[in-house]
Amino acid sequence: MTVTVRVPAKVNVQLAVGGARPDGFHDLANVFLAVGLYDEVTVTPADELSVTCTGPDADQVPLDRTNLAARAAVELARRYDIDPAVHLHIAKDIPVAGGMAGGSADGAGALLACDTLWGTNASREELLDICAELGSDVPFSLVGGAALGLGRGERLRALEVGGTFHWVFAMAGRGLSTPAVFREFDRMNEGVRIPEPVASQELLDALAKGDAAALAAAVSNDLQPAALSLFPELAETLAAGRAAGALAALVSGSGPTTAFLAGDPESAAEVVRALSASGTCRTVRTASGAVPGATVLGR
Repeated sequence: MTVTVRVPAKVNVQLAVGGARPDGFHDLANVFLAVGLYDEVTVTPADELSVTCTGPDADQVPLDRTNLAARAAVELARRYDIDPAVHLHIAKDIPVAGGMAGGSADGAGALLACDTLWGTNASREELLDICAELGSDVPFSLVGGAALGLGRGERLRALEVGGTFHWVFAMAGRGLSTPAVFREFDRMNEGVRIPEPVASQELLDALAKGDAAALAAAVSNDLQPAALSLFPELAETLAAGRAAGALAALVSGSGPTTAFLAGDPESAAEVVRALSASGTCRTVRTASGAVPGATVLGR
């Protein structure tokens, strides 16, 4: 039997970052929105665990046991005393190292696919627990929709979304390391008292109402100055999108993908045309949200 799971990308409409904790992580107030760019993870019984990947920038995806999809399979198998002898194939469409949780999506997708293939029937709580062990963004990849992530971002509270939000994403010519961006955040804020991160009520209200203009006025990303410090050219991409009429422009998560909120599909198309002609980015994609999280497509 073969099982395929589809998993969406995410955009952070708010990323509030607290100071570094003793464990090296940062407390976050992270408002996630799942958007319609997808990876698909297909799991097939095999003689041993293996990973393959196809799609844009597939050559940048690790194919050993450090891959989050492989780690998910190994952890679920360990808990249920199963041999993780499966072939994991990732059909990638979420940008690699782009701040859109592509690796996290693959981990969540593999976890749900293996649970379905092996019939382990793990509870939602156990799946989310494994996701949290794998990484801060992995739990949201499982649940999708919109959610507020607290702690490292792994403690989720579902949020109401009252409409469809239209986004344009500009992919940069190179990646950015998430740990490097957090290190730069710490360097830039050395000696500064950083307040406890909290979600913006105005932003939560805008999501619930489906109000794109109000959401645009409230989006924020505390990692953006650090990302721009490490990758100054992103400022040109942000400016090009704003000039084309985007309601809001921000770095997505730790970057380097930049995200542009548009009022409607026609406005999004205009932003795509302008960014594509600007020479400031490698590729441009559109997606809308919120969309569901990891979903079994077939078996």
